[in-house]
Amino acid sequence: MKRRPLLAANWKMFKTVSEMESYVKDFLELVRDVSDRDILIAPSFVSLARMVQLLEKSIVQVGAQNMFYEDKGAYTGEISPLMLLDVGVKTVIIGHSERRHIFNEDDKMINRKVIAALHHGIAPVLCIGETLEERESGKTSKVLQTQLKNGLQDVDTEVIKKVIVAYEPVWAIGTGRTATLEQIQEAHSLVRKEVGTLAGEDIAQNMRILYGGSVKPANVRDIMRLEDVDGALVGGASLDPESFAKIVKFEQDI
Repeated sequence: MKRRPLLAANWKMFKTVSEMESYVKDFLELVRDVSDRDILIAPSFVSLARMVQLLEKSIVQVGAQNMFYEDKGAYTGEISPLMLLDVGVKTVIIGHSERRHIFNEDDKMINRKVIAALHHGIAPVLCIGETLEERESGKTSKVLQTQLKNGLQDVDTEVIKKVIVAYEPVWAIGTGRTATLEQIQEAHSLVRKEVGTLAGEDIAQNMRILYGGSVKPANVRDIMRLEDVDGALVGGASLDPESFAKIVKFEQDI
């Protein structure tokens, strides 16, 4: 594999701080021998500071699930990039389908968040993906190209290389349905070609593109064998430490 794999957990609105602490203790023991890939966990905001402390000397990185694009201001309920940096968070998920479809975040807002993250040296995980209706009507390619182009608009080529892209077909998130291996590779290949058009072939070949959508221990090995898949963004299957450890160690039977 050309690019260093990244296995990322998105806990969404699950786990209290005490539940997080128990998880971290168990999970670190399970992945203590891992060194050739990156591991990221994105808990709820209330767990971020404590998780950073617990994982400070480990191989596991801590990410945020979202952030606002302003440094400060009268934005009730929002979290700024400066707040994330202050607690030691250097990666943030942006544009997850639940943010797009439940909270009505559009490409313009997502783009502002990507730009703000990069401005402060925070690596954005830019999520893109089509709905079932869009796939069935043959619009998958257009949707992915549009979301990617709009999400990276006005981003300097020099910093695009810090972006991580996550392809998550909306119809496969939390549904138990997983895109076929052919569908996954086709989408990832399209994304890499589009990045090449936007930022050059060298950046495209080095950019990590993750797959998300009902990833679990039973299917992660086959997904990770695909040429243009560099990791996974895992939801439900990451909430159990043993399950996520199996995903992280995808070549092994554990």
